[in-house]
Amino acid sequence: MSVAGILGKKIGMTQIFDERGDVHPVTVLKAGPCVITQLKTIAKDGYDAAQIGYVDFVKASKVNKAMTGHFAKSNVPPVKMIKEVAVDSTGEAKAGDRILVDIFNDERFVDVIGTSKGRGFAGVIRRHGFGGGPKSHGHMFQVQGSIGASSFPSRVFPGQRMPGHMGAAQITVRNLRIRGIDLEDNLILVEGAVPGPRDGFVLISKAKAPPRERRGFAGAATKDALKASKKAAPSKKK
Repeated sequence: MSVAGILGKKIGMTQIFDERGDVHPVTVLKAGPCVITQLKTIAKDGYDAAQIGYVDFVKASKVNKAMTGHFAKSNVPPVKMIKEVAVDSTGEAKAGDRILVDIFNDERFVDVIGTSKGRGFAGVIRRHGFGGGPKSHGHMFQVQGSIGASSFPSRVFPGQRMPGHMGAAQITVRNLRIRGIDLEDNLILVEGAVPGPRDGFVLISKAKAPPRERRGFAGAATKDALKASKKAAPSKKK
């Protein structure tokens, strides 16, 4: 499939062991199934992309007439969420095609985009990690204090860290290593944390700039770094 990404849900976190017995924290993502609802082309839209939707049960009463006609044009069922992803070549994909987790069979790293948990209105200590003031009696240690700049320049500079809305922002985590793929249940295991709560929607795409792995740092497929350094060290003469 020429589509470079897929929509999914965050199931939760667990840990797995590799062949050497090392433990790796992983996040389990349910990748799809998705369906292509529309193809964007340079000739018609000015760019190449695929509009995909996460296949899930949606009541017909929850879909307005405009989206009902949009789905009927591509002969696809109503979907839960719609996103646009890049395509490798528009000739292989067409509207109505299903997208499964097997698009990552030949990949080693993925980029994941999600929405972080909302924390509401937070102060500077929680939002920015400020140290606060004295905690003795008579002090409000969680207040940021003065933000002025004296008589010059007599204003607050843009970007001043202040209390405000925390979380509920789009976060991109790049180059998460794929630790396992379950083709039967459309599951993908990625090493590390993924933003958002459980059952939160995420966009999983092929890594745009995968890291160049050095010898001894690519996991079980290469030499162990500690053993390689000990072997390379000069031996002591008896």
